Parts: sequence; structure tokens; C-alpha cells
Amino acid sequence: MTDLRVTDFDYDLPAELIAQQPLAERGASRMLAMDRATGEFRDDLFSGFGRYLRRGDLLVLNDSGVIPARLYARRTLRRERERPTGRIEVMLTEPIPGPAGENQWRALVRPGRKVAIGERLVFPAPGGEILLEAEVLERGAYGERLLEFAPVDERKTGDFFAVLDRIGHTPLPPYIHRNDADADRERYQTIFARERGSVAAPTAGLHFTPQMLDALLAQGVEIARVTLHVGLGTFAPLRVERVDEVRLHRERYTIDAEAAEAISRAAAERRRIVAVGTTVVRTLESAALTAGSNRIQPHSGTTEIFISPGFEFRLVSALLTNFHLPQSSLLMLVSAFAGLGKTGVDRILAAYAHAIREGYRFYSYGDCMLISAL
Repeated sequence: MTDLRVTDFDYDLPAELIAQQPLAERGASRMLAMDRATGEFRDDLFSGFGRYLRRGDLLVLNDSGVIPARLYARRTLRRERERPTGRIEVMLTEPIPGPAGENQWRALVRPGRKVAIGERLVFPAPGGEILLEAEVLERGAYGERLLEFAPVDERKTGDFFAVLDRIGHTPLPPYIHRNDADADRERYQTIFARERGSVAAPTAGLHFTPQMLDALLAQGVEIARVTLHVGLGTFAPLRVERVDEVRLHRERYTIDAEAAEAISRAAAERRRIVAVGTTVVRTLESAALTAGSNRIQPHSGTTEIFISPGFEFRLVSALLTNFHLPQSSLLMLVSAFAGLGKTGVDRILAAYAHAIREGYRFYSYGDCMLISAL
């Protein structure tokens, strides 16, 4: 739809409903279940998720793992390396492929105003030892920088990711108003994460336990895994007025041979494909657009797909998702999935208003929503 504005996707959320901590137990979340055909919804628990699935459904998970992408640096000019000054927060957002030996990342830098091209940042361990340094190669808008990293002594520290594991912090979203804790390393990660590369969790997957996955397999649900690494788009606000002006940052994804075959077979047999999270929706629908059919080939690539009301879904027929921020691209995606045109927007906003009245917990560590044929 070309007449929608970003402000059409607004709603008021009391601050106390933004989940600041995970629940004591995975899988204990509430779940708002919406009938995609009628827009009717009802309150339930995620523990009852299996009741909405049937034998032959294909459940698709995103197995991307969150890296400790939030770093703290000190500034030092190339000519004054012996005198590092100031504290800079660096949020890694996207690795840049390059020649062997280069380790370049796009990052959000705060405060970014003072960090110039050519400067070097040094990253100390808690004890003060400098383990990592980076040179600023490019400067972008809204605090974005291109950085080239190098461990100070790889013989002592290991490779780049080994250093991240030692000095990096869990990249909790900005609406969680606390420092990360040791527990976040495990809880801000799905139990099926295996391909590290995301700078934010694919949060719909956080609800799953091994017991839930085993129970779904036992009832005849098939499970496939794809990988989409969550990047800058998760953090970047929409800075346009009209929905048809929205452009998203690219994100990297991979669909291996096993997953491609499972997805293609389910589509050919007209079995339901249940996406766990908007990242899976974007991966599958982008792959279908690239293929020009529902026969998906194994491949890796990047996607900038933006799904808003009016989008024609080719593969996904049910969606488990968390509650999303006002005026966000993810709220537009779930609105597109919930119904045709403005109907989907109205349904989602009505469901969100109900969730607010009933005290659901919102966002990354919050409750979830299932949009499906009930």
C-alpha cells in the first residue's frame, strides 16, 4: 500500500511493560494467538504452542548466534598512541568481506562526533591490558564507522572472536535499561544457535526449550534451520514519513541444502511453513523472490527485503513472533502478515492494545504472539 505513513504504526506502551529481565524459566512466556483468517485472538501460554501445530507442519528456526558485540574503547590518535583518552562505546553491526588478514566491521560509535577517520581505538580487558585495537577507516551518518580490527598479540589472545569472548558485552537493546549480566550470555541466545554473527537475538526463538522441540518432533512436526545474522537494521529508526520510502540495511543469510530441500518439499506438498520470528520470514520470502518460485536452492546472500502491507507471502503460512516497537519495520511486517492492506494494521494494533491491557511483557525478553489459522 502506497498511502500508509510510518505514524500509522504507532501505539502507546507503558514503560513498565518493557521486559527488562528474562523470565526465570524459558518457555514460561504468555502467548497471544491470532487467527490469520478472522483477526480474532485469544490469550494462551507458549507451553501450549504445540496445540496449534499439526503433523506435517515445517517449523523453521533461525540458528544465528549472538556475538558479544558491544565493546568499550579508549581513543588514541595515531601520533599519540602512548596517551589513550576518553571512553567510547562501539557496537559491531556487520562484518565486511575483504582480503585475507583484514577484519573490517561496520559499527555504531557513541559518542561518535569526536571519532575521526585515521584515529585508532584501543580496547582494554577488565584488568587494563590492551587486547584489541582498531583503526577508523570511514565515517558515516548517525555514528556509523568502518573499523579495521587487529588483536594486539594473537599468540596470547587467540583470534578476533576469542578476544570478543573475553572483552565483549552482550548487546542488549537500548530499551533494556541496565548493564548486561553474566546470565545474559546464555539467556539472550537461543538454545539452537550455532552460527555466530548476530548483534541482536532472533527473539522469537528465545522461548524454546529442548523439551518443546522434542515434543514437536514427537507429534510429527518437521524442523528446519536457516541462518540470518541480525545487523544494523535492528537498531536504526525509520527516518522517513511514508512507508513506501522505507529502505532497510542488508543482512546476511544462508540456506543450506538440507533446509532448502525441506522448505521446497513442504511448499510443493502444500504443508504449512511456520516461521519462528521475522528473521525467518525475511529469509524465506527473500529466497522465494530470488528463485522466482517456491523451489528454493541452497545458497548464501544478503537481503534488504522490506515487508509491509500489500506484500504477497509465497512461503510462510504461520508466524511466531515477539511484540515489536512502534513505527518499526518489524511491526509493519507482522501487520502485512495479519491481513490484507489496512485490515492487517488494524488487527495488529487491536491485538497490541489487548496485550497492553492484559499486562503482556513486550520486546526482546517479553512474551510472544502466534499468527496462524487457529
